[in-house]
Amino acid sequence: MLETSMAGSVSELDAAVERSARKQEILDKSVKYWNPGKTRFWQSVGIDLVIGKREGYCLYDMDGKRLIDVHLNGGTYNLGHRNPELVQTLIDALQEFDIGNHHFPSIARAELAEQLVTHSPDGLNHAIYSSGGGEAIDIALKSARHAMGKRKIVSLEKCYHGHTGLAVATGDPRFSRMFLSEGAADEFVKVPFNDLEAMETALKGGDVAAVIIESIPATYGFPLPQPGYLQGVRELCSRYDALYIADEVQTGLGRTGKLWCVDTYGIVPDILVTSKGLGGGLYPIGAVLVNDRAASWMDEDGFGHISTFGGSELGCRVASAVLDISTRPEVVENVRRMSAYFTEQLSGIRDESGGFLTEVRQQGLVMGLCFDHPQGAVFVSNALYRNGVWAIFSGLDPRVLQFKPGMLIDQGLADEVLGILRRSVREAKAAVGG
Repeated sequence: MLETSMAGSVSELDAAVERSARKQEILDKSVKYWNPGKTRFWQSVGIDLVIGKREGYCLYDMDGKRLIDVHLNGGTYNLGHRNPELVQTLIDALQEFDIGNHHFPSIARAELAEQLVTHSPDGLNHAIYSSGGGEAIDIALKSARHAMGKRKIVSLEKCYHGHTGLAVATGDPRFSRMFLSEGAADEFVKVPFNDLEAMETALKGGDVAAVIIESIPATYGFPLPQPGYLQGVRELCSRYDALYIADEVQTGLGRTGKLWCVDTYGIVPDILVTSKGLGGGLYPIGAVLVNDRAASWMDEDGFGHISTFGGSELGCRVASAVLDISTRPEVVENVRRMSAYFTEQLSGIRDESGGFLTEVRQQGLVMGLCFDHPQGAVFVSNALYRNGVWAIFSGLDPRVLQFKPGMLIDQGLADEVLGILRRSVREAKAAVGG
């Protein structure tokens, strides 16, 4: 019996050593062949994650470490990793479809377009497909420029809308400057969030094609709009003849309790952009929903924007299932119930933190936890990682932890996350000398 036990222990040890060696091989190849800066950065902050198995709301490092995922890759995994219903949808689609031919009408594209329009704010009557969020933002900006006959775009300071050509110019200089892509000052204007006076100053010349805005700016740490701000921006756009573009790539698809974040604030945009979670983490797809005015280029020249992989028929089938799941009454109710539960529990964690956790920014399951240290969320993220939760700090405000539980999370997993968060906040506070 003892010999069997010892043999089992040796076998397990050998397997662990093999996994560790394989993981180091992947890390070395990532530095050599993939992205040395990003790989080394994560290692420098104590996160040497190489994702292996994944299921539900859990990730597993190649070395076997389990992590509950409340980053969700910006909402890509709203419905979990490898959601079984979505996996089966993709398998079934593969029996009939491939990516299709973007030049021609198709069953999958037409049916998803109808579904998107049906679930969208009034007046958004057309869906334009892309292969991802950045391209979708580019389509939105191009559509606005064509419709308005003007070039100027207004966005927010400290915002992020993607890394593609026009999208990157609307975002923070951190992402555009190194590629000489900031855009001309008279074409891309940035104003502070929650400042209607600055917004009006930017718009009152009447030369702006569109304002692009995330209702809750994700990469800036989810600061919430002040009462009346988004409504004020919508009114200013109407007054000065500019289109309102709602970037719903991270905040849409049910995370705030309604399908679109703008619905939460009673805003009807001219253009709405969705991606990330639309593909269920299984097939990349984005969509731009436009009103008749913004759609005018498609009547003039339907070949004005061409995207070989935009609206892949496989992706359309997955996206259709995502919309179906996200709008089910039981899912909407779970988001409402768990949002309220997190509100209550996070309030307690904040009170227990002795001033370290200063603010909980929350709209549904979109949350930002702000800490009283310029790098506070980096320390908390690191402690969470050690203790079994993956949550990322905000790229443009490292005081803030992006905290985004999944829409299908149950109370048991929520309690596990909250327990780890409590412990990790204490450990991070001690680490910064609090």
